[in-house]
Amino acid sequence: MNVEHIRFRMNIDENLYLVFKSDALLLEKPIRRMPPFAITPKSSAYFSALTQEIDKKLHRAIASATQRRDLLQALFADIALEVDDRARDIILAREDATSEALVEVQVPICFYDVLADHFSLQPENGKPILVLIVQLWSQPFASHIFALLFHKWLFEVELDSADVLLRYSSALVQGATNVFWIDVQTNTTHFKSVFSYLLEDVALVPEKLKKIPLQTQRDLFLLLSRFIFLYNLVDKIESFLKNFPEYPNAFLVGGPADILVIELSDQLQKLKVEPVLLHYFSHIKLLQGLELRMTTSTRLKSCLYSFTSPGGPMYPTRAVRHAAWDALDFLFPVGRYPRHIISLFFRLLYPWYWPSSCWHFVLSFIQAIFFSILRRIFPRYKFKDPHEHQS
Repeated sequence: MNVEHIRFRMNIDENLYLVFKSDALLLEKPIRRMPPFAITPKSSAYFSALTQEIDKKLHRAIASATQRRDLLQALFADIALEVDDRARDIILAREDATSEALVEVQVPICFYDVLADHFSLQPENGKPILVLIVQLWSQPFASHIFALLFHKWLFEVELDSADVLLRYSSALVQGATNVFWIDVQTNTTHFKSVFSYLLEDVALVPEKLKKIPLQTQRDLFLLLSRFIFLYNLVDKIESFLKNFPEYPNAFLVGGPADILVIELSDQLQKLKVEPVLLHYFSHIKLLQGLELRMTTSTRLKSCLYSFTSPGGPMYPTRAVRHAAWDALDFLFPVGRYPRHIISLFFRLLYPWYWPSSCWHFVLSFIQAIFFSILRRIFPRYKFKDPHEHQS
């Protein structure tokens, strides 16, 4: 087999951000639910070559202390790449038209998708890689690589040592947190398949969830609570809340719904990417109807209110402010008008915003009149104001 067809396609240092940004605006991208790939002589040889390549790069990282971070970052970027057509045909047995194991996959798949499946189906093949990652445990990107390659393996193998299981499961949560934040910062859902597996195949399956320690179960649910809006899996919230593990401080913070809202509120305070913030606000209305403690409701209300005013500490854009107002008025209709009056009063304390505010007010007023006239002339046609926030 040609070595050039076996090697990963890219080695990245400073351009890691661009690897994921090239998938721009994937918030609506379908989940890459990778089915079991076809096991053929060619695919087995290909996976063996991929494993050797990862092994080689990890050995280089161990041997070179000065270049260790760059080498691990390059390896992480490599396994996060989308599988090219040539490799895809080998993995899915398309090169052999007579193969009975032919698998059809319409959605994009990445190297970490197929490698995670490979290591979960053949755990022995992943042991050499795992040993090397453990030696690099404290290095940047080591937990990222572990989470991508072994997030399925961890729930398919039996580990005798409780300490080792705790170490691996904790590394999985930490690594998953890191890669999900890359999606936040680049406004993509490149790692949606990892999140989907942890939610649908672990958190919602008690038999698999119990394979990891209770403390890690709790950490995993907190992690999933923070990113469930990002990956458009809000339809799983009801089942998600029913499977929440017990928390020792539940008598202080409340039940699963309270914990979910607290984590989401904290997450919103950390988000700085406008499209991602708007995406969260478009889903946050789904929280209506949850039974929350007064302290939790106040916390969410304060969080939303902090995005409704220009300036510090959040410095939200106009689109974010409008989206926050919409969510706040929808979830907490009581006191809506007093809030807007108080907000208007505080806006007077920022005179440098007056010109732009007046301009947008006049523009919105003209647009409202224009669309009102159009609706009267063409009553059967539905017009939508361009300044309205789209959820």
